[in-house]
Amino acid sequence: MQSNAVRFINAYNSIDQTLRAVYNFKRNITFSDMIRRAVSINSVVRKYEDKLIDYARLRNAIIHNSNEERIIAEPHDEVVAEMERIAEIISCPPKVIDTIASKTVLVLEGMSTVKTALETIYRTGFRMIPVCSGDKIMGVINSHRVIELLGMQIDNGKDLDEYIAATPVIDAVSDSDVDRVFVIRSKNLLIQEALDLFYSNRKLQAIVLTKSGSVQERPIGIVTVADIMDLSKIIEDYAV
Repeated sequence: MQSNAVRFINAYNSIDQTLRAVYNFKRNITFSDMIRRAVSINSVVRKYEDKLIDYARLRNAIIHNSNEERIIAEPHDEVVAEMERIAEIISCPPKVIDTIASKTVLVLEGMSTVKTALETIYRTGFRMIPVCSGDKIMGVINSHRVIELLGMQIDNGKDLDEYIAATPVIDAVSDSDVDRVFVIRSKNLLIQEALDLFYSNRKLQAIVLTKSGSVQERPIGIVTVADIMDLSKIIEDYAV
């Protein structure tokens, strides 16, 4: 049975090797400096930054002040368990498609009407719905966009009943929304990557998942800002 010190060092090395490989950090950068640099690009590291830096000091105490006959520091069971859990999240992170994002996605066809979109939003409670033409993603309709359009029609003295019944929903989505209001990513998107996308773009409302991340593919999953707390909770509760 491995000692706590050995288990701790193995978990430390797993984190060190994974972050250097994924983000191409140079070997001459210390573990603590690497953690500080990874804070802006990895939500798990950002969450556990202080603990990882503290654990780096513990690792140095174990490695530099020990020998084969004498271990200078033996981490507590709970410290080892947490270090192993963090290492597991970083080295084998869970995917969005396997957790939050549903594999059956509600989609509106581009030529369906704004009225249909309104009825669908009301009936399902969904606030972000992908709009497709065949298999191609044309955009994402959201309740805020619909309200804005309806307000514009009222301001212009237009008849709302006529507008919602005659206007295809494809006319209610904007090309400028891509990479601003929503982004498209592959089914391999990790939870930490999804959190990083929302963290780096505060205007981002949804991430649409397709098989390979192409706009030419029909959505197989969607995650929205409403899911951020659930995504964070999965990271929080993730166990080895």
